[in-house]
Amino acid sequence: MNNAERAMAILNYQSYDRMPVVHFGFWKETVQLWHEQGHLSIDEAEGGANDGSPIQNAICGRLGFDFGWGQCKSFPAGLQPSFEPMVVETRADGSQLVRNGEGVTELFIPGLRSIPAEFDHLLKDRVSYEEHFKPRLQIKGRVKPEMIAKWLEQKAASGTPFGIYIGSMIGWFRNWTGVENLSYMPVDDEELFKEIIDTVGELIYQVAKETLEAASAHGLKFDFAHYWEDICYKSGPLVAPTLFDELCGPHYKRISELLKSHGIGIVSLDCDGMIDALIPTWLQNGVNTMFPIEVGTWHASIKPWREKYGRQIRGVGGMDKKVFAFDKAAIDAEVERLKPLVALGGFIPCPDHRIPPDAKWELVQYYCERMRKVF
Repeated sequence: MNNAERAMAILNYQSYDRMPVVHFGFWKETVQLWHEQGHLSIDEAEGGANDGSPIQNAICGRLGFDFGWGQCKSFPAGLQPSFEPMVVETRADGSQLVRNGEGVTELFIPGLRSIPAEFDHLLKDRVSYEEHFKPRLQIKGRVKPEMIAKWLEQKAASGTPFGIYIGSMIGWFRNWTGVENLSYMPVDDEELFKEIIDTVGELIYQVAKETLEAASAHGLKFDFAHYWEDICYKSGPLVAPTLFDELCGPHYKRISELLKSHGIGIVSLDCDGMIDALIPTWLQNGVNTMFPIEVGTWHASIKPWREKYGRQIRGVGGMDKKVFAFDKAAIDAEVERLKPLVALGGFIPCPDHRIPPDAKWELVQYYCERMRKVF
């Protein structure tokens, strides 16, 4: 079996020859530090954090991983065109306010190893939406024939799960407007809140439909589909579950039916944090594989979800990446903890988020060795 066949067999509760060793990429600081420690070349350090790149794949092969989950082919369903990145302000201490391609102004501080703080958001109200965002959410002209031809070549050479990235029902929206604005808008302007979600949902559906029809015409079959949301934190969702179910559920359902009509049965979704309150909406509307099952301080695990929802819920992730900072005994203990979860079926262990800078190169290699021996 190749890795695509293994992964799909596991997630469909079929027999398989061995468990693939799966990763979810690295922080930029991680590969830079590994370069400073002599494990990577300067070229590997500069390109190793780029998901799915030949450089990252080579690094992962040296560590012992088989492939990275969520490295999908992405049709252009977000803002088109994106905003032109620009430096808004350079401060005396060397820090900069930089507006990114999503219209978010972020604060970058030299030497700080962290996600940059969000300082301002271009999307604030209906005026800013209609001026700056609505024109960038039009449907026509996004799918290019040459894109499909390129994907055909890539799948033929791949041997790893070949997925299509669907997009984000509300995670993009969260990025554009920020958590605070996202929280106020359902009260301040309920009509606009719904309109943005409906606009994005329709855009994703129509572009996915055109992409899948073009792929089918060329004989290209995807193994799975993948969403990104990131709308939860350590205590639960950033959006009310009832509102999420009401506004986003129908779009998930419609898109899932489209995916199913093209033979795509595994639909995974990337959401960090404590996702429990949103799982019912996803499962009821065709999303059946949770990722990355971030262990965190809330101890997320597929086990209680399987007890509650049965075999309809699958998972990729759930391996506590923090052990990469400790020792071999910690790795051994984590692999032992994963054994009964793997035995449930429909579950592929994967470090539960990008491997951070405190991860020791040798311990990541040791983890991969143990996974191959144990599973």
